Amino acid sequence: MASPPILSLALPSNTGRVLSIQSHTVQGYVGNKSAVFPLQLLGYDVDPINSVQFSNHTGYPTFKGQVLNGQQLLDLVEGLEANNLLYYTHLLTGYIGSVSFLKSVLEVVDKLRSINPNLTYVCDPVMGDEGKLYVPEDLVSVYREKVVPVASMLTPNQFEAELLTKLRIGSETDGRKACNILHAAGPSKVVITSINIDGNLLLIGSHQKDKVVFC
Repeated sequence: MASPPILSLALPSNTGRVLSIQSHTVQGYVGNKSAVFPLQLLGYDVDPINSVQFSNHTGYPTFKGQVLNGQQLLDLVEGLEANNLLYYTHLLTGYIGSVSFLKSVLEVVDKLRSINPNLTYVCDPVMGDEGKLYVPEDLVSVYREKVVPVASMLTPNQFEAELLTKLRIGSETDGRKACNILHAAGPSKVVITSINIDGNLLLIGSHQKDKVVFC
């Protein structure tokens, strides 16, 4: 059997099994539709759960589709557990449209870590962009108070980082401060995926190790 790609070996993973809880659209590439295939190319075994199934992403004037509720998520997880299929090295979450679903995700995190304490939880806290929320406002506090503390890695955009830290990001220094605030709340790795400063788009990645922050 061929060896897995080097990139898949670089992460702290024994088997490279990923549970990806994200959105799905018929048209376009967002959520699971944009994450599953690249991860598979890197050698990961990816099991997707679609938090929503929409005709297109919500940036269009209209969209149609279905939304998975929290109990339906837990039902799927219980089915996996009943067949001894719930061992994962990584959990990836993206767009989540309701507080009840997000709280169910927290139950899933606890369940997965009871099986594999070394689980890496990568959270993309999809809430909005450019000053506009895509999700109910109630989700912001749940992300800030409940989700961020249990995440291993956080990947907000500028607007989402500002919501989570309550800090206005207007410079690279502000971005570094936001990373440190998020580190203090829980995740050792933070990537602010887009910061617009004077028309220039920046990305800031920060890794906290042994109480030292490298930006």
